Amino acid sequence: MQTRPLGKSHPLEVSALGFGCMGLNFSYGPAGDRQEAIALLRSAVERGVTFFDTAEVYGPLTNEELVGEALEPFRGRVAIATKFGFELDPKGGPKWVGLNSRPEHIKEVAEGSLKRLRVEALDLFYQHRVDPNVPIEDVAGAVKDLIQAGKVKHFGLSEAGVQTIRRAHAVQPVTALQSEYSLWWREPEAEVLPTLEELGIGFVPFSPLGKGFLTGTIDESAKFDASDFRNIVPRFTLEARKANQAIVDLLHQTAARKATPAQIALAWLLARKPWIVPIPGTTKLHRLEENIAAVAVELTSGELREIESAASKITVEGARYPEHLQKLVGR
Repeated sequence: MQTRPLGKSHPLEVSALGFGCMGLNFSYGPAGDRQEAIALLRSAVERGVTFFDTAEVYGPLTNEELVGEALEPFRGRVAIATKFGFELDPKGGPKWVGLNSRPEHIKEVAEGSLKRLRVEALDLFYQHRVDPNVPIEDVAGAVKDLIQAGKVKHFGLSEAGVQTIRRAHAVQPVTALQSEYSLWWREPEAEVLPTLEELGIGFVPFSPLGKGFLTGTIDESAKFDASDFRNIVPRFTLEARKANQAIVDLLHQTAARKATPAQIALAWLLARKPWIVPIPGTTKLHRLEENIAAVAVELTSGELREIESAASKITVEGARYPEHLQKLVGR
């Protein structure tokens, strides 16, 4: 497995492809078998993946616990990213009740994550969503304190806007920004990617396979479990799926020569910048192996131009988030 650096001032070296752990037991339908999930994560490490992504709010708490148990035997060989920034329902249950990035709360979350992940320091600690009630300078300062205390190694932001990134970076260097980015969501190209390049910040695209759509396995007849997040995503309505099949057809055309649609989608992302590390998630070993093999797929300049030209003629239908979640991004 090739590696890539996230951040310039104090780089975090990770596998070129990471693993998004959320879907193992949260958001995409019922949680799978715990032991199977643990075995899958360990299989990922055996195949060269060294970068794993989780968050306090996934579950909540249970995703970190799962990741902590699975990766404990590989302590020191892998980097685990987790996130703070939500206020969990004090009554328990699988939901959050608001944002909370107050410095004292950040430090409380860090202590909990350290225990659940069974580590002595958090490799990468992201602010999950920007909290408009807390100046980003205070957030960055709280994480800086945790870094100085040896409890956190790197600071990250998720779905933050350009001005927020700059202000945070001035207080504590930001190692990585995590946001959605793929062939069917290219908004980061306008302002975010140039800013990251200027500041020397790595980029971690989540949903690099369009929440599964870019694999070519989700068509207009697909049915999702009642608990699946995609049921409330406008981009996954029946009409949108019909319209958006054009982007999958494009991937199939390129894939016919050398790979699968998913591998082309990942290879396209990897070719964008050497400091981009996608984090696809899966619950299946054969999909994990398919994703990892994408690192070896090299798209020629001609193929990249061909994809670019064809994609520019396709209008993707449907918002990527329902309105209440879209309000939390780009701040």
